[in-house]
Amino acid sequence: MSAEVKENAKVSMDPKYIATLTVRLFGTCLVVAFLLGLVNMVTLPNITARKKAATDAALKQVVENPDASEFSDALELSDDMTAAASGAGATLSALYAVTEDAAPAGYAFTVVSSGSQGNIEMMVGVDEADVVTGVSIVSNSETPGIGSKVMGNEPTASGTPVLDQFIGKSPEDGALTVGGNIDGISGATVSSRGVTTGVNAALAVAALMD
Repeated sequence: MSAEVKENAKVSMDPKYIATLTVRLFGTCLVVAFLLGLVNMVTLPNITARKKAATDAALKQVVENPDASEFSDALELSDDMTAAASGAGATLSALYAVTEDAAPAGYAFTVVSSGSQGNIEMMVGVDEADVVTGVSIVSNSETPGIGSKVMGNEPTASGTPVLDQFIGKSPEDGALTVGGNIDGISGATVSSRGVTTGVNAALAVAALMD
């Protein structure tokens, strides 16, 4: 072993060197943690505000009379509610009570289902009679020009906007299925099914609210 290697080994085993290195690493970690915390503190209010604005906009899009409607804060979700949504193939992530002129007018559900390229998060409005009042897409990663046609509420072959066709649907229509009582967008069947699954989940949870 050369003298240089021996000297390096000696230095690396020196307790003072190890202590100094430990202090420096600890100090670096503290600085990084402080900077990350600072960035989070600065950006979190903006992120929270944007998310609330998006939620408020989605809520107004799924009720019959948005100007007369008011919405509660997110309600607590029960195990039965999450199980009902899961049984329909989707995830229930939030629930809001809707009132119109201070009278109960139904609920708005935030549900997440699977699309062709990832999750589709949507808001579904259901009135007191368990009738769908509207569907709004909150976020998605569907393919531009294909699945995005569903997300953007473009017309089906019959001329009806794909999301608007859910309005008026209720448990009396039975399970909603693409190709059955729901029309999909040509080439975007998976995206159409994803939204349909979300609406079925919302209706399943709404049935528990009666």
